[in-house]
Amino acid sequence: MYAGSELLTGDAIAAAVMRYSKALADADAAETIEIPVVKADGSRGAATILVGPASQIVAVDGEGSGDEMEDPEVVAGLDEKTRRLHPVARTEEDPDTVDDWISEY
Repeated sequence: MYAGSELLTGDAIAAAVMRYSKALADADAAETIEIPVVKADGSRGAATILVGPASQIVAVDGEGSGDEMEDPEVVAGLDEKTRRLHPVARTEEDPDTVDDWISEY
């Protein structure tokens, strides 16, 4: 459910949207994203939604009447955007190659 409207999409897509929405909220940022959805007439389409700190998105189990909607490229793209908002710190040297510290205490 988004902005009073219901969108039907796949579980993996919905989970990726939720992860990205949280990451954007943590970063105090917003962005529009496009995800695949099943339209009211049963055909497939796309929805563009604004996600960020003020987004109120609810994911609920839906009664789908067909195959699970999947789009690995959309999920991978959202997960990559999520990772960019939470970069992992890396060291220049391998900790196993650094000389041991000598304690003076």
